[in-house]
Amino acid sequence: MNRFVIADAKNCIGCRACEVACVMAHNHGEHVLTPAQFQPRIHVLKLEHKHTAVLCRHCEDAPCANVCPNHAIEKRDNSIQVIQEKCIGCKTCVVACPFGAMEVITQPAPTETLPDGVIANAHKCDLCAGVADAPSCVASCPSNALKLIDDETLNNLRRQRQLRAMMNDDSGLLFDGSASKVLQSAAPIVMPNRSAKPSKVPQMLNTPARHDPVKKPIAIRKATFVEIYPTFSEEEASGQASRCLSCGSHSVCEWTCPLHNRIPHWVKLVKEGRILEAVELSHQTNCLPEVTGRVCPQDRLCEGSCTLGKEFGAVTVGNIERFISDKAFEMGWTPDLSYVKPVDKRVAIIGAGPAGLGCADILARNGIKAVVYDRHPEIGGLLTFGIPSFKLDKSILAHRREIFTAMGIEFQLNTEIGRDITLSELLESYDAVFVGAGTYQSMKAGLENEDAEGVYDALPFLIANTKQVMGLPELPEEPYINMANKRVVVLGGGDTAMDCVRTSIRHGAETVTCAYRRDEANMPGSKKEVKNAREEGVEFEFNVQPLSIEINDDGCVTGIRMLRTVMGEPDAAGRRRPKPVPGSEFVMPADAVVIAFGFNPHKMPWLEAENVKLDQWGRIVASVETAIPYQTSNKKIFAGGDAVRGADLVVTAIAEGRHAADGIMTYLNVPVQRPVITPENAA
Repeated sequence: MNRFVIADAKNCIGCRACEVACVMAHNHGEHVLTPAQFQPRIHVLKLEHKHTAVLCRHCEDAPCANVCPNHAIEKRDNSIQVIQEKCIGCKTCVVACPFGAMEVITQPAPTETLPDGVIANAHKCDLCAGVADAPSCVASCPSNALKLIDDETLNNLRRQRQLRAMMNDDSGLLFDGSASKVLQSAAPIVMPNRSAKPSKVPQMLNTPARHDPVKKPIAIRKATFVEIYPTFSEEEASGQASRCLSCGSHSVCEWTCPLHNRIPHWVKLVKEGRILEAVELSHQTNCLPEVTGRVCPQDRLCEGSCTLGKEFGAVTVGNIERFISDKAFEMGWTPDLSYVKPVDKRVAIIGAGPAGLGCADILARNGIKAVVYDRHPEIGGLLTFGIPSFKLDKSILAHRREIFTAMGIEFQLNTEIGRDITLSELLESYDAVFVGAGTYQSMKAGLENEDAEGVYDALPFLIANTKQVMGLPELPEEPYINMANKRVVVLGGGDTAMDCVRTSIRHGAETVTCAYRRDEANMPGSKKEVKNAREEGVEFEFNVQPLSIEINDDGCVTGIRMLRTVMGEPDAAGRRRPKPVPGSEFVMPADAVVIAFGFNPHKMPWLEAENVKLDQWGRIVASVETAIPYQTSNKKIFAGGDAVRGADLVVTAIAEGRHAADGIMTYLNVPVQRPVITPENAA
């Protein structure tokens, strides 16, 4: 008999741990490096409050094998297997499968003659043949919802049902879906399972309410640039940690996090009061957990994928992550680098932002001397100068700088490449160079009078404000702008726009309005930030398209001419585009306009001088999927973060810096020294 895995919908909690385990099993036990590579052979379906998994039943007389025109599907070792080399991607098997378990996936397969070529293969459960001793999905399911069915299991199930029928006087009830008292009192059917885990459904249904830190009072928030959220107390952290369902060895929240943080595992350590073990495990995947716990958009990443979800309230991952670091620092924790043996290699890092720091951290932990150059007077890049202090207190990066320095990382601040030192000098002095320069060029709106007095770009506005808060001198190209008593309009709907409106509120602006051309549901920014902005007095105008800047005779801003819009049908990417409403023009009064439409890579002519290839948008061409991750067209130069992918998340930049460090170590032939810390040996 063919073996197969079957799902028990009654026990399934929809955690998708089986999907993660499946992909990792087929990737040598590691996470795949890009979302496009996340191709599980099992799929969890959700409909309202019901969940179940769908996967191949390895049918005895398999329709997919019967219809395959190229004999690419065969019966082998009591299972139905795909011969990938024979598959032509015709999709006939997809049509034939009665369970919807078969799919055909395409992946890039460029050749010299076909640089844009792809390869298509049939894709389905293979019972982990050749990659694990038993199906990984079954072993990883935290709720005992998946079972491997073989002869022994099936016969045992048959015997138990026969016994129930014999004990039941009205055996017909077994077939019409009813339940008698005898049947209800009968022993439950027991299927052999190697990992006899209890169902997590009762735990999920009895999960206590989510609790977030109590924010500072509105009056204080509107008048100061202090963080509005306090750190959890030990009792709060432990209580919220106890809500976690521990969805498998590698959970979907872990996969959704670009750093693949071992979230359920350090949450469990917090619940047990083992803070020092938790912080060691946290730092295994993240060099700035005290930062990401504060500014990472968890509602779009780990918390957004939490099994408890909207119905029960996601685990407060960000606040627990922040608590771990803050508490560990309070206890005097510092990284243990006693295992490090210096190697005779030096790497220059351009940019002390999250990508550069992520790269430097990995290099230092493996004996390579990292020297970080940055044009700002403090580390952090836009973490320090672009994110306002009410979201990320600037003492946090100053403390992290002390930690990095103690690790042997050297910082050359107030140093700009191309002005104070050339890239060619770095290439002569170092074994490799990493570029993590970020994106600083503001996107223009293309509006009439966009250069008028009173119109400002978001990033220089935020940087100058942060320097004012830190007591640092302003620069001529980044003058401090005080919005006190002004009618401020911010154009844009992302987190940068939220930073601008909330900064203007703290300046004492007369009114602050966020104007966005789509509706609220399509805003790209964090819902938490929008909520905070509303609480602090920001007004929102949705479905408005700016047409031009209105000015007076002195050339100063007086308002913005707007056109109202409605949301059109979704485009190919699923995003609805705004459509103008004829005859709906109006002028929104304004004394100051801040444009927050995003950022492009700023010009770095010193890169092209060293034959570093850029794409049509000015981004550095480098990829994690190349043989040596994030190596550029100049083999001695590596790059990652926003300079490569465009403006993105802090956590993504850290991840790319770490991947680039792995590539640099491969390029320099430096062996890994840093020990792998697992949940089992976190101490």
